[in-house]
Amino acid sequence: MVSELAGTLTKERIDVNALREQFFNPQGTPVPVKFGTSGHRGSLGAGFCALHARAIAQAVARIHQEQHIEGPILVGGDTRLMSRDTANLCAEVLAGNGLTVILPDMPLPTPVFSFEIISGRASASLNGTASHNPPQDMGLKYNPSNGGPADAAVTGQIEKYANYYMAHQEEIKTLPLAQARKKGLVREADLVTPYVTALSKFIDFKKIAASPLKFAIHPLGGSSLAFYEAIKKTYHLDNMEIVSKVQDPTFYFIPIDHDGKIRMDPSSKYPMSPLIKLVEDGTYDFAGASDPDADRFGCATKKGGLIPPNHALCVMADYLYRHQKVREACSIGRTLGTTSLLDRIAAGYGLKLDEVNVGFKYFVEGIVKRKYVLAGEESAGMSVSGWTPEKDGILAVCLLMEITAVEGDIAALYDGLTAKYGTPYYTRVDIPTDEATKKRVKGLKSADFDTLQQVAGERVTRVRDTDGIKIYLQSSWLLVRPSGTENILKIYAETFISQKHLDELIRQAQRLLA
Repeated sequence: MVSELAGTLTKERIDVNALREQFFNPQGTPVPVKFGTSGHRGSLGAGFCALHARAIAQAVARIHQEQHIEGPILVGGDTRLMSRDTANLCAEVLAGNGLTVILPDMPLPTPVFSFEIISGRASASLNGTASHNPPQDMGLKYNPSNGGPADAAVTGQIEKYANYYMAHQEEIKTLPLAQARKKGLVREADLVTPYVTALSKFIDFKKIAASPLKFAIHPLGGSSLAFYEAIKKTYHLDNMEIVSKVQDPTFYFIPIDHDGKIRMDPSSKYPMSPLIKLVEDGTYDFAGASDPDADRFGCATKKGGLIPPNHALCVMADYLYRHQKVREACSIGRTLGTTSLLDRIAAGYGLKLDEVNVGFKYFVEGIVKRKYVLAGEESAGMSVSGWTPEKDGILAVCLLMEITAVEGDIAALYDGLTAKYGTPYYTRVDIPTDEATKKRVKGLKSADFDTLQQVAGERVTRVRDTDGIKIYLQSSWLLVRPSGTENILKIYAETFISQKHLDELIRQAQRLLA
């Protein structure tokens, strides 16, 4: 049992009381509400405070009333410091507007919010989370009636109304929780059993249970703990051990990431280092993890150590299609920065390949229309048609366990795919920059590259400008995107030629931006 994960570098203790005070009484003027790829996020205080929560909830209430959206709104959050308070504040505002609310008494994973919506038990949701960000951060996201992340039209309306209420707090309606419960406007519900039961539609838990292999699961202190416990009990997975049940809102037990911050990222080798050790020393054959809101996955195996998300996505897509887990689907979906090995796998099976902008919201329509065998992004998010139109780290971890039980080590399976389709060399580099450069890069259009004939010795075949600039070459590609929240440029690159060629692609990308 891993009771505590200790980092090798010194970590500064988080002052919980100070952060709580900042949430309710921020120093400085709170920033305007701004939805990114998945909600409004910021550091506790001016970046995200109680006023943000109340204003966003009032905006959502107004939209539901104006559009005559009926049905309860599911409200909750993960295991972060202010997630429970954020959920309670939102529930009080929604109830104050006469709307009914489902308010669970436990942390709730992001995919479960989505699952409840598509199952018809909730009309929408408000979810207090900042995903895998450092514990000082907090956020709130809204899922509409399709169950997926809200699109730009919806988030734009929420921003408009919420910022109005930020400036006119007196117009925010509230009803204390005790009164709301008495009136029947706020209630609880069993949200574990329906989700865990439905998982068996895609996961063959009998094959996992019958395997002689040993599986380790780590919730990284997050909301997936109760769900993994229920999965273990429901499907009699005696060979699956939950190696940590620690839930601490400071996440101090997580090893610090590459930049010295605590970040609960299941795709990073630093927070995942204890799990990597468990498979390297032979204690377990497979180790899986989800981030605090369980919308991202990570895994490590005996053969491969930490498995890059791109590798896992390819193995999952191949397995899902061969085993016909997602019937009627005709495509594999991936975001702009995700490996194009998926393109080759899709072509090998006669499937279409759907490339979308970064953000899972761009997969929602395709998932709802049962288009995708797999929809995935390089930042460790995936789902499938017939399931939630949100990223689901629990589904991914369970699927990877099944694949390991049935076909063997994920790393070996990936090697089999590269032997068949070619070996991609992939990287992402974050370059510090300033607002002026970000604005310039964001304004670039494909026409600005009309005279560009070659990059790194390869012919330019196409340029896409829908989300940063992506330059397609004969056997490779590079993508430059400005971050929406930080002063960095994200440079992604992949080639099927060599590591040396990949390094040259990054150098060329930096020259193009000069």
